Amino acid sequence: MIQIIGVDAEQINKLPLTDMQRAIVRQRQNSPRIYRFSSLDALLFELAMRENIVQAAKALYNGDAGFAVFDRSRCNERLWERTPNGGFQLRPGVRPSDGINDIFENGRMYAFECATAMVLILYKAVLETIGKEKFDTYFPDLYVRDWHYDSDLQLVTAYDNNEATYGDVLYFKNPDHNPETPEWQGENAIMIGNDLYFGHGIGIRTGEEMIASLNRKRVPFSMQSAYLTDQVNHPSFEHLRNIAARGTEPMLAYLQGDVIARVGSHGYSHYFLPTA
Repeated sequence: MIQIIGVDAEQINKLPLTDMQRAIVRQRQNSPRIYRFSSLDALLFELAMRENIVQAAKALYNGDAGFAVFDRSRCNERLWERTPNGGFQLRPGVRPSDGINDIFENGRMYAFECATAMVLILYKAVLETIGKEKFDTYFPDLYVRDWHYDSDLQLVTAYDNNEATYGDVLYFKNPDHNPETPEWQGENAIMIGNDLYFGHGIGIRTGEEMIASLNRKRVPFSMQSAYLTDQVNHPSFEHLRNIAARGTEPMLAYLQGDVIARVGSHGYSHYFLPTA
């Protein structure tokens, strides 16, 4: 259940939410676990952020970015420098928001593996949620490779995939993968729907289809199937909300009638936060 001091379920149910956000609320309200929020604003921020993660995952899927192991990675070297270990370092003078947006707008110039894809999706979602000015301030000098990420992203890990919801990052493990293709030892994936996931290199699949794809990458005659682990990751929504709120009014003040503001051609759910 969702628990906010001084707020009852009826107030939550009257919030002007998108279908995806309402599905998250419904799931949380029906859960035996208690999900505590400091305010309605905190709940709204998490819902907006989770929807932006899903939209960023879909945008990466619909783009032209390729899948590649580290020694074959590539990037737009006008904005990023490819490091010897296959990572991408933002070039001096390039705005972090421009670097991230370029990956989603000019995907054909990029190729990377699935963990890097997850971090890029999370960065894109943060950018769309808190805006360019704050993103550029708090996420400078970006370097992306594998699970390397800025300390202000602050990933939180839990171990119960039964509680996973839209925008969570999960992991499909392939314990009997072919040692000649270590990149298929597992697949990081964003939950984008009810039993629907996006993993860079595999695409959008159900859980069963994800497992079937990984099973095709096992050693010959293996009988040990890939599986979805219990691990669930997501950003620290409260930490990001605190960043977004510095010098701004609460998000709740920017809800207009029954419509939540949207920006961009991809329809990213976005609560407009005035700049400091």
